[in-house]
Amino acid sequence: MKDIYSVLIKPLITEKATYQKENANQVVFLVARDANKIEIKRAVEKIFNKRVLAVQTMNRRGKVKRQGRFVGKRPDYKRAIVRLYPGETIDFFEGV
Repeated sequence: MKDIYSVLIKPLITEKATYQKENANQVVFLVARDANKIEIKRAVEKIFNKRVLAVQTMNRRGKVKRQGRFVGKRPDYKRAIVRLYPGETIDFFEGV
């Protein structure tokens, strides 16, 4: 079992993730590529002291980008959508 702090990398704050947080009680995280749903659920429950209803994960391939004649690739990553129980919320920017 991995350390719970190495499972969650950072929360994803996008337009769609903000909509999901407000309307569907879901929070989106970038997670370690080798983390599974059970580890993600335990990490969120321990770090934020919230109850997790379900976890959905998706592996995303990094895009190929060019800068003139030089070609590079963004890293691959894993995204997790965490659904919380009704009444539970996680605030990333409290008081802003």
